Order: sequence, then C-alpha cells, then structure tokens
Amino acid sequence: MSCQAKVLVTGSSGHLGKALMLTLSDYGYTPIGIDIKPSPLTTHVGSIADPDFVSSVLTTLHPDISFVIHTATLHKPHICSHTKSDFIATNITGTLNLLEASVAHGGVKTFVFVSTTSAFGGSLTTAPGLPAVWINESVTPKPKNIYGVTKVAAEDVCELVNKEYGLPVVVLRTSRFFPEGDDDEERRGSMGDDNLKVLELGYRRVDIADVVGACVKGMEKGPGLKGKWGRYIISAPTIFEKGVGVLEGLDRDAGGEYERAVAGVGEVFGGKGWKFLQRVDRVYDGDLARRELGWEAVYTFERAVRMVKEGREWRSELTGRVGKLGYHDVSTGVYTIREQ
Repeated sequence: MSCQAKVLVTGSSGHLGKALMLTLSDYGYTPIGIDIKPSPLTTHVGSIADPDFVSSVLTTLHPDISFVIHTATLHKPHICSHTKSDFIATNITGTLNLLEASVAHGGVKTFVFVSTTSAFGGSLTTAPGLPAVWINESVTPKPKNIYGVTKVAAEDVCELVNKEYGLPVVVLRTSRFFPEGDDDEERRGSMGDDNLKVLELGYRRVDIADVVGACVKGMEKGPGLKGKWGRYIISAPTIFEKGVGVLEGLDRDAGGEYERAVAGVGEVFGGKGWKFLQRVDRVYDGDLARRELGWEAVYTFERAVRMVKEGREWRSELTGRVGKLGYHDVSTGVYTIREQ
C-alpha cells in the first residue's frame, strides 16, 4: 500500500487511537487523527457527534482520505460520569455521522468500526457449576448496560449503511487490551496484575499491537469480503479446545486445564509464585478473523509464558509506548489513572 494512503483515525487521544497513530506509518499509511481531547498525536480536535465537524474533516480538510478506523467511543468506565444520552450521541449518532460522511466522500475504501466483546453482555457468563461458554460470532449479544447497548446499535447502523450504500465495513469486536488493572476488585486482588493478564491471554485478552494488526487487515480485506461486510472477534488465540470436557473442566478446575493445554506452564508459574484462576466462565474464539482476514496474533499465551520463563517482557513494546491514559480528567478509580 502506498505511503500516500491516508487513514482517518477517530479517538486518536485514546489507547487504541494512540497506538494506531504511532504505528500506521510502519504499515505504509499516513494517519490523520481526530478526538474531542487534544493530544500530541491528534490532528484535529472536535466531536464526532457534530456532523459539521465530521463532514469538514472528510470533505474539506482531507478529501484524499482512503480509509476510516473508528475507535472513538464512550467506554464502560464512563457510565459513572456520562448520561445515557451522552452514550447515544457519541456511540450511535457519532458512528452514523462518520458513516454518512464516508459515503458522501466517495473515496473511502473501507470503514473499520472497533467494537467490543462487552457487546455479548449476558451471553458471556454462566453460574458456577455450569460449563464455560464458547463465544464466537454466532452468539447473540445480550448487552447489560448502556455501553453494550450503544455498541451493538452502532454495529447495526454499520450494517445498515453497508447494505444501503455498499460501503465496505468491517466490525472488530475486540477483547480486553487495556493496561489498567481489572475493574473487578475481587479479580484484581486475587493475584498480581501480570499474572492475571497473562492468564487472560489464554481466553479473553489481546495485545494492543495485535489489535492494530487486525485494523490494518480489516482495511485491506474489506472491499473483497462477501457483501463488503464482516464482523469478527479479535482476541488472542485461545489455548483451550472446544469440547464439553474442557468447558466443564474450566468450571471445576481451570488451573488443571491450563496445565493440560500448555506443557510446562505449571513449572513457569510455580517459579514465579504465580497462581491459576480457579474458574474460567467464557472462551473467546477469534478463528473467523484468522480465516477471513488473514489476521494472526503475535502476542499469544504461549509466547507470554516463554517470555516470563526467560525473564523478558511479555507485552508488546507498543503497550509501553501507549501507556495508561485513563478515561477521565479527574481520577475516580483504577480505570481513570493516567500515566505519562
């Protein structure tokens, strides 16, 4: 892809937006960033909920934009600080503004919408005593809060615009990649942060560098997909097999399933004084993205275990470059702490 190909990145002051702004040039693209908050990597400051701002960026300021990667959103941590109307304005109306401006633009080759596995909501968990849930693209979302509701609605708007106008659209439901500690106090207090995050790579986490790679694959593959449309789970490849015995085992003895899945992991964890989870309630299956987009995660559970064994950093270098950005101007908890 020519280095002249420009990509509009929304949410350029946030975690994934920053990661894209830092690395898209390595893939041969020129990123243009927009965000409601200024940052050294944000080209234009404005709200995606403002259709005039969005239109001006795509039609006046940068009429040569070739791709859109839409990461801007209100997240779950914003539920405590923003109204439901705020979520609708940003997550649904903002997405529609970008889609309509992309259609009017006429030269956008692919619109990549970054969604979330949180959209699955109530479909994700089972009560203790029941097998873990295998989550793939066939599972019906059951959102539990305004964040999930608006992300699912935005996905539907993406599909509607794709069907009506033929705009190539790729929706990526990403699993957790934030560097902050877990928002569940019990999980956060059960073991060290690295310990927990490495375990999550086995079933519900993805490195931010691999999310960037998925966005690039989505851009490039979008026009060639059937119906110019695709929706994919983006998560590091699970170490577990889809089978009743394994899913039941994850409910009863998750640590045993980890040790059966990856040889030597018990010894590595033991050497670090690390623990295993007692129970795993869901497994994300990202195989469709690998088959249809050609996306391959680099930062897998197996790799992380090797790095830990060798005393090396298991995360991507990009994770450190992005850092902990927080979600609020004033800290209100684990998700809102900003580190420069």
